[in-house]
Amino acid sequence: MSDQSSGRAATPVPAGGPGAAPVPTKIVRLRHPWRIVFAVLLLAAFAVFVIDAAQREAFDWPTVGKYLFDQRISQAAGYTLLLTALSMIIGVVLGIILAVMRQSPNPVLKSIAWVWLWIFRGTPVYVQLVFWGLLSTVYTTIDLGVPFMEAWVSFPTDVLFNAFWLAVIGLALNESAYMAEIVRAGLLSVDSGQHEAATALGMGWGTTMRRIVLPQAMRVIIPPTGNEVISMLKTTSLVSAIPFTLELYMRQRDIAAAIFAPVPLLIVASIWYLAITSVLMVGQYFLEKRFARGVGARPDTGPGAVTGAMDAVDAEIAATAIAAKQGGDAR
Repeated sequence: MSDQSSGRAATPVPAGGPGAAPVPTKIVRLRHPWRIVFAVLLLAAFAVFVIDAAQREAFDWPTVGKYLFDQRISQAAGYTLLLTALSMIIGVVLGIILAVMRQSPNPVLKSIAWVWLWIFRGTPVYVQLVFWGLLSTVYTTIDLGVPFMEAWVSFPTDVLFNAFWLAVIGLALNESAYMAEIVRAGLLSVDSGQHEAATALGMGWGTTMRRIVLPQAMRVIIPPTGNEVISMLKTTSLVSAIPFTLELYMRQRDIAAAIFAPVPLLIVASIWYLAITSVLMVGQYFLEKRFARGVGARPDTGPGAVTGAMDAVDAEIAATAIAAKQGGDAR
């Protein structure tokens, strides 16, 4: 017997005792018409925006196409990627060290880590970058020798301080404070029994952290670290405070000032940022998928059909209803 209204086979359910005729169970899927209405309205609004943007002269799409793959823009994108990669590598390494210091039983190490986080999380990154840019005016020379006596060797700092490396240092030190908290959250997510088991095996605190705790904490650390990488990519636009002017935002601004076309060049920079961010998000997805193996939680698989999930729910409801009418227990 089948249920024509729902499109799936009906399950016979006894109405009374064992000898009674079976009665089909009708399962009706819950409908959400307002979701469809809302989706249609959003698509209509998006279509209106796209059509209007395509016809609006202020966007100047020919100029966008002309400079999208300009050599200066592509080189600036390369500098942006290099800034992001170097700053994140240094920031992650320092963040792990700081997180371990905060978890250390040594009160001196814990205090140093706390002061570091207090300074770099408590001041804006732009202010920190301005300070790094003015470092050569604060320390005009680097003197080597005995304190309070004449220096043996003296170096002018304006020669030693490179704008690119000052930008990397400024971004990395700021990032290390946030990465320290992310790593610390990952360390705290590991069950304390892991520490006890490692201690019972004769492992020291450092060995336990390196071989037992950190590998298990990675599945908690990876998702927010991916977000930090994407955030760092966009934060590189602030290094003009140093000033370092070869990254993507400043390069498009220089070109826009030369041709008096700020909006098209901003669109060019936005397209590059979106393209790089999309690649980073794909990489983050596969990393999460790898580190989520063997655990109960599943990584985000993105938007997709929910028919299978609904069928599973319907089957469970049907089984429960049958068990209830028969006086049994399907659980």
